[in-house]
Amino acid sequence: MISKMIFIIFFLTLLSHSITNASVVDFCVADLSSAETPSGFPCKSSVTINDFIFSNFNSGNTSNSPFKAVFTSAFVHQFPAVNGLEISAARLDMDVGGGVPIHSHRGASEIVMIVQGRITVGFISSDNSVFVKTLSKGQIMIIPQGLLHFQFNAGRNKATAFLSFSSSNPGAQLVDLALFGNNLSSAIVERTTLLDPAQVKKLKAIFGGSG
Repeated sequence: MISKMIFIIFFLTLLSHSITNASVVDFCVADLSSAETPSGFPCKSSVTINDFIFSNFNSGNTSNSPFKAVFTSAFVHQFPAVNGLEISAARLDMDVGGGVPIHSHRGASEIVMIVQGRITVGFISSDNSVFVKTLSKGQIMIIPQGLLHFQFNAGRNKATAFLSFSSSNPGAQLVDLALFGNNLSSAIVERTTLLDPAQVKKLKAIFGGSG
């Protein structure tokens, strides 16, 4: 009897979860003129085929980046059609020696697919285990949600990767920018990172920080 009750509760829980996550509309192209809510943007009243096409996945200008890398995002603010679908995409272009500093996406897992060159991709788990692999064209790697990770060009030519995310707006926090791109006191940065004052001053100048 008890096992039967457990099964019924389990079944009802699954059914409730399914109903809760079932979409009552086919799509909801974002109305970016309205305020964003925790569940996304409200829907546009009029939609055409062009709303479902993103045409800006061209290679960016890496010469203007201190990291010799350009990130072209197709998140909800650039591609309103992904609103509410829990998916989005991006393109990463890196010159020789280029890379993306350690960062995280608290709201999404990420898939990295190499389409040109060789790219080293790595992430650090919550128990500080490190997972790193140099990938070539045609290979993909998954980065679990919220974990610190990085990418850099490991070859002698330009490298390109296409990225996909399990969120329409995955967000990103770069560790370097968080430490050196604001007005956090240099004394606090020195105490918490063990960097000397000259290094902190140099990094704050690079990332536009003060204090």
